[in-house]
Amino acid sequence: MRDKPQKKQHHHGNLREALITAGIDLLNEGGLSALTLRRCAARAGVSHAAPAYHFEGLNGLLTAIAARGYQVLAETMREERELASSTDPHARLVAICNGYLRFAQENEALFDLMFSAKELCYDDPELQQESANAHQVLHRGCAPFKHGSAGNEGTEMMIWALVHGFAGILRKCRARSDSHLLKNIRFEDILPHLDCT
Repeated sequence: MRDKPQKKQHHHGNLREALITAGIDLLNEGGLSALTLRRCAARAGVSHAAPAYHFEGLNGLLTAIAARGYQVLAETMREERELASSTDPHARLVAICNGYLRFAQENEALFDLMFSAKELCYDDPELQQESANAHQVLHRGCAPFKHGSAGNEGTEMMIWALVHGFAGILRKCRARSDSHLLKNIRFEDILPHLDCT
C-alpha cells in the first residue's frame, strides 16, 4: 500500500489536523498496520519529516487519533440521546448506548485503537480529557439509576461493560453461523430493568 503524495497543500497552521484526518483515513482503510508517519505525511501532502513538528513519533499521532475517537464517540452518544427526544431516563440511556454501539460499528479500527492499543500515551492530557468527556455522557445517562447494592457507580460500570461487550460481540461475530441471532436483538432488550434513585 503506497500512498502517492498529494499536491503540496498549505495547511496554514492546520497541519496537525490534516495529519490526524489522514491517520484516521489510513486506519479505516487498512487497520493499525497500515498507519505509519510516512503514509500520513504522504496522504496529507507534506514531507515525511513534517509530522515530527506536531507529534512525538507514531505513538504521539496514535494518541491524538484516539483522542479524536473519544471526541467523536461522545458526540455520537449525545446525538443519539437528543434524537430520542424523551424525558424518560431509561429511553435516554438506551439511546446513549445505541450511540456507543453505532460508533463501534462505524469506526471498527478506531474503536480498537482507543480501547486496546498498547502504543497510546495514556498520560497525554488531550487523551485523558476526551476520554473523560465521553465517559461523562455515559455517567450522566446512568445517574438516575441504581442497581442493587452497588448504587450508581455499580450501575454505570455494569452498563458500560454490557454495551462494550455487546459492541464486541456484534463486531466480531458477524461471520459466525449463529450471527442471525444478533439481528433480532436490540440493546434495549438486554438492558436490565433499572430503578431510578
